Amino acid sequence: MPLESGASPARLRIAQSQVAPLPDGRWITRWTFGAPGGVMAEVLSLGARLEAIHVPDRDGHRTNVVLGGGQVAELLGGAAYFGATVGRYANRVAGGELPLGGAVHQLATQDTGHTLHGGPDGFATRLWEGVPVRKDGRVGVRLRLHSPDGDQGFPGALTAEVSYLLDADGELTIEYGATSDASTVVNLTNHAYFNLAGEGSGTVLEHLLRVDASGYLPVDEDLIPLGPVESVTGTAFDLRETRPIGERLAARHPQLDRAGGGYDHNWVLNGTGLRTVAVLTDPASGRRLECRTTEPGLQVYTGNHFDGSVTGRSGRPYLAHAGIALETQHYPDSPHRPEYPSTVLHPGEAYRSTTVYRFTAGR
Repeated sequence: MPLESGASPARLRIAQSQVAPLPDGRWITRWTFGAPGGVMAEVLSLGARLEAIHVPDRDGHRTNVVLGGGQVAELLGGAAYFGATVGRYANRVAGGELPLGGAVHQLATQDTGHTLHGGPDGFATRLWEGVPVRKDGRVGVRLRLHSPDGDQGFPGALTAEVSYLLDADGELTIEYGATSDASTVVNLTNHAYFNLAGEGSGTVLEHLLRVDASGYLPVDEDLIPLGPVESVTGTAFDLRETRPIGERLAARHPQLDRAGGGYDHNWVLNGTGLRTVAVLTDPASGRRLECRTTEPGLQVYTGNHFDGSVTGRSGRPYLAHAGIALETQHYPDSPHRPEYPSTVLHPGEAYRSTTVYRFTAGR
C-alpha cells in the first residue's frame, strides 16, 4: 500500500542547511524534504546528489535506503558517483572519442582510456546551484549547472537542470533538462545505490528484482557494448519475472564474469513513454521500489567491485553487492552506434527526461 496514503500535501516540509566546506572553501548545501513520519529525502548541492532517502518498512520503522559516503573526502573520491547526477554523458564513451558533425572530439578519459560518466571531472564533482520548490502537491529542490564549451572535451556550452520532487505518498520524481548553444551529446542519470533493507545492512542478494526488458547489451572486457542487442531468454539476464538477485548472479554466464561477478549492463527496455520498467523488493522489510522512466535503457550495477574502501553514514564499510544501481539512461557508447537511440542535442532543442522512484511497503 502507499506510504502515508491520503496524507495532505500541506504536511510536506523542506529545510536547508550547510553541510561542510570543500577544499576550496565553498560550502555544500543540503535540502531535506518530505512527509514527517513518511518518506524523507536528502539532496546535496555537490553533484546534485541524492544523499539519502528514508523509507518506513511494513511496521513503520524508517531507515535510509541509499548508499553514500560518510565524509566529504569520500564524496570527492571513492564515493563520487554515489547518488550523484552524472554527465555530461552517463556511462561509457569508447576511447573518449566523440564523433559529431563530421569531426571527432577528444574527451577527457579515466585510467581505462575510456570516458566514464562525463570524464574524471564530470558533473558528479561539481557544486550545483539549487533552490527549494513546490510543484503540483510535491516538494523538493531544483538544481542548475553551467558546463562551458570544451568542458571535459565536450562541444557546446550546456546548461543542465535536475529537479527532485517528493509527494506525500512516497513518490520521488526526478526531472532532467538541458540546452546547448552548439551540437553536443547529453545523457544524464542518477547514480543512487539502493539497499531496501537499509544502508550498511549487508548485501542486496536476497532482494527481488524484475526488469521489463527482452534484450540487453553484452560488453567487452572494458564494459563497452559489443554492439547488437541480444535476447535475455534463457540467460541470467532474463528478469522479466521477479527473481532473487543472488539466484541470478549464481548462474553461469561469461558476461557476469566480465563485469566482476555481477551485473554492469544496459537492459534494452520494452515500451516507450513514462512506464514501469523495474521493481525492486526487500522481502524482509516489505519495502518495494517501483521505477518508471521515459528512458530507453536501464543500467543495472550490483556493486561488484565494492571492497570496503568506502564507509557509509552508518559507519559500516561497503562490501561487494552492498547496493544496486538502477540507472535510467540512453545506451552506453551510443555516439559510436548509430543504430542506438540518439543522444545528440542541437541548438534550439531541449533535452528532457523523467524518472520516478515510488516507495511502498507491504506484508
